[in-house]
Amino acid sequence: MLEDFFTYIESERRFSPLTVSNYRRDIERFVRWLGVPVEQFDPRTLTADSIHDWIVRRSGADGLSAASVNRELASLRSLWRYLRSRGEVDSDIFLRIGSLKVSRKLPSFVPETRMERVLDDAAQASSDEDFERRRNALILLMLYGCGLRLAELVAVDRDHFSGDMRSLRVRGKGDKERVIPIVEALRGEIISYIEFVDGQNICKSREKALFLTSKGARISRSAVYRAVRAELTKAGVQGKKSPHVLRHTFATHLLNDGADMREIQELMGHASLSSTQVYTHNSIGRLKEAYARAHPRSGRRSGRE
Repeated sequence: MLEDFFTYIESERRFSPLTVSNYRRDIERFVRWLGVPVEQFDPRTLTADSIHDWIVRRSGADGLSAASVNRELASLRSLWRYLRSRGEVDSDIFLRIGSLKVSRKLPSFVPETRMERVLDDAAQASSDEDFERRRNALILLMLYGCGLRLAELVAVDRDHFSGDMRSLRVRGKGDKERVIPIVEALRGEIISYIEFVDGQNICKSREKALFLTSKGARISRSAVYRAVRAELTKAGVQGKKSPHVLRHTFATHLLNDGADMREIQELMGHASLSSTQVYTHNSIGRLKEAYARAHPRSGRRSGRE
């Protein structure tokens, strides 16, 4: 029964392998907590009280955050909807189950002045004869220049670009496709990198991936994460240093430069505008700082706090 569900979300819903893996882990962990072998799980024995007890366990003794508990609940809800649609269960026990309240954190991003150094370092490395240094430079430029998720970056193939290399097709969450324009400076870096890879005969197996290991295989998510963290650390970036921080930086800088919220939503691949609107808080914070520095009645200019 559970295997049928996992096949369904992979084949019919077209969930990514990572998402399917997360659903499997969440659901099988819950079933094992019930004390039932996964292959013998009978959903008709499940009650709302069992779900409540699971929430208490995960948020209490296991110490999970509210966001993590809600994600696990989402996996269980999806399974239940699937079972109801196929007549395996009748009642909707999740009607009595609410999500935990999550305090929304502002997304971390790299300030524009610091990002300039990151970009300068990447531009210098993009003409280096060392393959990994050159590749890592383009990884930074792509994450910041296109606002890609880590999984989206790793999945980019050469033929995902348009013929003139001025746009990129990206398949994001929920198998939704979007097209991202490539600015001229980044386009030149991509072309130069591809020519370098071909000239060095790195891709011997006809691998279509844009980003490769030195042995010609598609790069892994962990390798990208390590590369980004190392490059941002070298550039003196403080706080979180991850591919997602560069995605947040892409959106925040666009908004600060006057881009329309709907356009940013489309570029980011957000399903709803509310996901994009979180970046307005960063912009409001930036405006407050500008006000404090420059406004004659802010207190700072007149010497008052």
